[in-house]
Amino acid sequence: MRNVQISQELFMQLLRFHLMEDESCEKEIKKELEKKLDKMVMRDLFGKSKTAPTEEEREQARKEYLDRRGVSESFRW
Repeated sequence: MRNVQISQELFMQLLRFHLMEDESCEKEIKKELEKKLDKMVMRDLFGKSKTAPTEEEREQARKEYLDRRGVSESFRW
């Protein structure tokens, strides 16, 4: 399993939420964790687009990566 880095601010919010039972930062924690997950998914797709075993898998990952980035079909190679 790989390690994941988060900001110190998010870490402190997680501590407050879990250890001090402060639910006031729940929405912010969810928002930041969703952003982090999106970045991880994008990084994984980019990696697959470069290193997948078959050309078909690389092309599929490339298309999904570009779709998620919002690159229009007419601007792609």
